[in-house]
Amino acid sequence: MNTTPRTAEGHPTAAPPAPAGPGALPRSTEHPVPRWINWIAHAVPFTVLPSGLWRIALGLGVPMGFSGELAELYHGPDWVLTPYVVLLSLLTEGFALLTLGLVRPWGEVFPRWMPFIGGRTVPVLGAVSVAALGAVAVTMISAMFVGMWSDPESLASPEAPQGLAAWLMTLCYLPFLAWGPLLAIVTVAYYLRRRGLIPFPTAGRDRTGSGTGARP
Repeated sequence: MNTTPRTAEGHPTAAPPAPAGPGALPRSTEHPVPRWINWIAHAVPFTVLPSGLWRIALGLGVPMGFSGELAELYHGPDWVLTPYVVLLSLLTEGFALLTLGLVRPWGEVFPRWMPFIGGRTVPVLGAVSVAALGAVAVTMISAMFVGMWSDPESLASPEAPQGLAAWLMTLCYLPFLAWGPLLAIVTVAYYLRRRGLIPFPTAGRDRTGSGTGARP
């Protein structure tokens, strides 16, 4: 006997998704992420990418406009400078990519491959505290960069990049200033969403295991 569920017109309906196994990472967040928050979270890694590429180019020996003693200090490739700027750029990009956890299921449930905590629910206050401290830290670093731009002994020095080279360096580091504020916005949205303190749309959402919303 055929027990396949059918619509009123007699067409077979889609089979419901199989339930996730014990400890499996859910395919969607508990509550839908607002689209604009998702966009902001994905924009964060791009705020640090230009400065990272600029540093790597400097470490590989590409002339970036320094002269005099600063040119000798930042001359690459070098056994110290090159690994330092590459590692710094990769770590910075890695930390920025962690912002995606605030809009992804692995930011709510630890992945199964993680020892001892895999499959457990991510504590809301723990995630929010780490993200908030990160937002404060990168905002302070951004303020330090702004100070360096006007420091005669640093990037305002005559030996610092001038002309087009100065504009290139400025344009590469300018997006970095948005990292802290954008991370703060996503962090607040994460907290409100996990606590259920703001309404979330249910119609038309793309969530595995949930309806697509009935039309009137």
